[in-house]
Amino acid sequence: MKSNGPSKDRLIVVGVISGAHGVRGDVRVKSFTEIPDDLFSYGPLLSEKGDVVLEPLSERPGKDHFIVKPKRQRQKEEWDALKGTLLHVRRSALPPPEDDEFYIEDLIGLKAVDLSGNAIGTVKAVQDFGAGDLMEVLPLEQGQPSYYVPFTLDDVPGVHFDTGEVVVRDPGHWADQSDPRESDED
Repeated sequence: MKSNGPSKDRLIVVGVISGAHGVRGDVRVKSFTEIPDDLFSYGPLLSEKGDVVLEPLSERPGKDHFIVKPKRQRQKEEWDALKGTLLHVRRSALPPPEDDEFYIEDLIGLKAVDLSGNAIGTVKAVQDFGAGDLMEVLPLEQGQPSYYVPFTLDDVPGVHFDTGEVVVRDPGHWADQSDPRESDED
């Protein structure tokens, strides 16, 4: 199965509303982009459904966020009610990645294969719980739980967008759901 590449209409999370700033209609926004200011270069910021939530007129840095003057004014209570709302942009609004680079989000939906090219599942998500990126693989076998594979060159030696595949070095190791503290000695 050949992949058509990443969906250009897919929504990518780039920030979150942190609540109102003062009483004049400004809003606090936390950026998730590598270069925080880039958040404002992608166009309107959208809800998870693709509706425009925020069109910044101007922004200035705060302590760990930005203070944004929006095009559409809202009352303080409205911005506070939107606190925690994730802000998205369309994948097509992001600049193309450099050679030999890609967006982590583009991995979602790719087929996971072992070193021999045998299908083992699908990439469900990529998470970072604080110790580095983990690729979540949903096994082909119905009813089996998904499992995490460290997203390192050792464990995921290949990403091939042309064929829509990621290569996992030792899927059996990561798919093993047994508790290592359990033993057969009783």
